[in-house]
Parts: sequence; structure tokens; C-alpha cells
Amino acid sequence: MEPATISPRADGPGEGGGSADSGGGIASLSPVSRFLVAAAVSVAVVASAVHLGAVFLHVAPANTVSKQYDAAVDDYVYPEFEQNWKLFAPNPLQQNVAVHARAQVLLGDGRRTTTGWVDLTAEDFRAVRHNPAPSHINQNELRRAWDFYVNSHDEENRPNGTRGELSSQYVKNIVCGRLGPRLNGGEVVRIQVRSAATPVASPKWSSEKVSTQTAYRVLPWWTVEPEDFGTAASAAGEDAR
Repeated sequence: MEPATISPRADGPGEGGGSADSGGGIASLSPVSRFLVAAAVSVAVVASAVHLGAVFLHVAPANTVSKQYDAAVDDYVYPEFEQNWKLFAPNPLQQNVAVHARAQVLLGDGRRTTTGWVDLTAEDFRAVRHNPAPSHINQNELRRAWDFYVNSHDEENRPNGTRGELSSQYVKNIVCGRLGPRLNGGEVVRIQVRSAATPVASPKWSSEKVSTQTAYRVLPWWTVEPEDFGTAASAAGEDAR
């Protein structure tokens, strides 16, 4: 009896073998598509390099390059990408700071009423808590805007540098966007902002005594215009007139 022989298997396209030229990926795209992909990647790389370079020059110690391009770097970084080191030693932030706002509302009969204080920071916390992918706006926008304002004003809320007006307008626009142009059946005509700073209590094992009483910093009233609420609100205001 002859031993059994095994014939080599010839895998065809329909039998799981696959052909060498059936691969996917960029190579399978048309020349135009490959060009568009390459252009998009190039733009993303250049934009990332510019952003990282500007932020690095902003936080790095003063040097020849940062001094030469100081104005351009500041124009790019402020106010959205401004950085600080408050998380780190030797002076980490040791208080919880919340930003509140209220509005003066003009009613249809000509009377003016004032709303209660709204805790905008608490609203951000609620949006972030238990959210696996929280918005950068909820995490940082209001907090960084308030830091920007504090760093460019003295204790009497007077600007101490050229960025004072910019920081005020930035906070104003954020608060207007949060409150909206109409509240309690009337038109928002003025807003006021304050901060509530509460020191963090000392741990139980520490002998340090820290007062946890909340301190408030109240800003003056700001008159608002339709454009402070954004393009849509401005259009609505024009239509109302």
C-alpha cells in the first residue's frame, strides 16, 4: 500500500490567500487623496509646532529669542493659552476660588431688577464631574480668564499693565455668554462679577491653623451691549430695534 501524499494547496482569492496587491491604507488612495492627506498632516504638524514653540517661549526664562519675539508670542498666548505655575512648589494654590456673576435686568415696563448671584464655577464643576471627556471650556476658560484679570489688575481693580482692558473684556464676554442677553423676562443691561476665595483647611495631622472664611472680591458694574453676547445676540438686538 502506497503512503498517502499531500498535495500543496493553491490558495486562490476566494480561499483566504489574498493577493499581494490587495492592501489598503494610503497606498490604495488616489493621487489627489494622497496629496490632500499629506497637506492636512503638514498643516497639523506646522500648527502644533507653532503652538508648542509659542507656549515654550512664554514660560521659558527670558532669552534672546523670547525677547525678540515677545510681542508676537504675547499676542498669540493671551488670553486663551496663558500659563502659570500655581500647581507647583514653593507656592502652590491653597484656596478654592469660585467666580460668581449677577445681572441688572431692564423689564418691559421700564423697571430695573437685579438677579441673585450665580455661581458660574459650580456650573463648570457640574459639567466636568463624572464626564469622561470634559470640555476644555468647562475646565479652564473661566478659571484662566479670572487669573488673567487678577494678574493684570491691582486690589482696587485698576489695570496695572497694557493687558488690563483686554482681560476685563475677556471676562465680560465670558460672563455675558453664560448669562445670556435676557433674564427673568427682561433685557440684561449691566453685569457684575465677584470672586469667592475659600482657603483649604489644614489636614487633621497638621498643627497649622487656617481660617476657612470666604473672602470676596467684587468688581464694579459693567454696562453691556448686544455685541458683548456674541454675533447671534447682536443680530437679535438689532432686530428688536
